[in-house]
Amino acid sequence: MGGGHGGAGAVYELSPSGLGWTETVLHGFGLPDGITPYAGLIFDNAGNLYGTTQRGGDYGMGTVYELTRPGAGWIETILHSFTGSDGDGVYAGLIFDPSGNLYGAASTGGADGGGTVFELTPLNGSWSISRLYAFSTGQANSPAGSLVLDATGNLYGTGSMGGAYGYGAVFKLTPSNGSWTYTSLHDFTGGGDGAYPYSSLLLDAKGNLYGTTTYGGLAQGFAGYGVVFEIAQ
Repeated sequence: MGGGHGGAGAVYELSPSGLGWTETVLHGFGLPDGITPYAGLIFDNAGNLYGTTQRGGDYGMGTVYELTRPGAGWIETILHSFTGSDGDGVYAGLIFDPSGNLYGAASTGGADGGGTVFELTPLNGSWSISRLYAFSTGQANSPAGSLVLDATGNLYGTGSMGGAYGYGAVFKLTPSNGSWTYTSLHDFTGGGDGAYPYSSLLLDAKGNLYGTTTYGGLAQGFAGYGVVFEIAQ
């Protein structure tokens, strides 16, 4: 999130060296670059790295970036700068689908300001963004965790806030005739089931989802210290 050559975060590599490890900074963020990266990185099959920043870019609302290594060093390319309508403030990381498209979620932006789900598609040497869904009042809001994709193309994620009770929700997005349908799989109540799920989900081979919440849980009553949950399908 901070540090690095530009003081706004860095991508680094740790390499085993003798009995310890050696750090190499691959890229230091700083204006007019993307800044304050929160999420982890993913590789493609060619060894390129992809990630998001929460701020920075052309409009100050965050970016999606790529790091490539054509020679001895790494070169950053901004694939997209968010404008607000397509998303703003990206805390979540990215995922690939089998065709090489990237999917992610922005914590704010969209028509109602509750965040968006977006797709980046490679097109003639550049990338084209599509806003797949914008969250509205009463739905999951402020997604902070990375999405997961099942074998049939459905997307799953968490909204750290929002939902029916305001404590976050687990959602499913189903593609249908060029649009996406939102389904709430669980709306957290702030009690024993948890509250404020900031984490990413895990999807097992049977289609069950696993995640964590920041607060809630029976042991400590309403305030609680969080839960680990499963949603069975």
